[in-house]
Amino acid sequence: MIKFTVITCTYNAEHEVQKTLDSVLSQEYSQVEHLVIDGESKDNTMQIVREYEARSINQESRHEILVWSEPDKGLYDAMNKGIQRASGDYLVFLNAGDVFPNVDTLEHIAGCVGEDEENPGVLYGDTDIVNDDGRFLRHRRLSPPKKLSWRSFMRGMLVCHQAFYARVDLAKRHPYRLEYRYSADVDWCIRIMRDAQQQGLELKNVHAVVVNFLDGGMTTKNHRSSLKERFAVMREHYGLFLTVCMHIWFAIRSLFKR
Repeated sequence: MIKFTVITCTYNAEHEVQKTLDSVLSQEYSQVEHLVIDGESKDNTMQIVREYEARSINQESRHEILVWSEPDKGLYDAMNKGIQRASGDYLVFLNAGDVFPNVDTLEHIAGCVGEDEENPGVLYGDTDIVNDDGRFLRHRRLSPPKKLSWRSFMRGMLVCHQAFYARVDLAKRHPYRLEYRYSADVDWCIRIMRDAQQQGLELKNVHAVVVNFLDGGMTTKNHRSSLKERFAVMREHYGLFLTVCMHIWFAIRSLFKR
């Protein structure tokens, strides 16, 4: 039976974290390890997290909840701590404000892997964008392809980070690179996929919306800096010529969509 490690990184997230914790607790799938990695918040985040722990025990949830609150060097450093501590078969990042769309989301994802099937390197799905009240705003503009490869991200980040379930053994070999402030997730996903395919592991589409993503994350708020970093990431993985060609195509495409 597949075990999922859900990693939630927080810092002063008292207004967003409750809905995320409730979403994890509501999952009917039992094989869940939930790691909360807090950056020593100064608000009531940790009080909310401790109350969540207590509710999980009172409801006799079979989920395992582990919590740390300590200084870190930013979001990607906190995510690396989660990777190091993960003990499941797959891990996924569900940060403050993001939620699972249904109570059976993890059960559906687990059911996409056959009993006699080798665990794919990556399980991935689709994403909906929601507002602060959890109301649907739109489907994510970039949608995942039926068949994913490490070269797919040449056309942009086709799979949202929170809809990307990486095998834990692969993730532990590829920590986030802290020299990137906004686009380490793009680089990380590419390296995970490339490693998986080099080992002959499948990248498997679960054909479902697997996360409701809160509109306006860190990358959205730092759009220009993020674009510069993404260009550097793509240049490293795909070469300068192809990266320039793809960015020319992105510019042309955006003109036609206005």
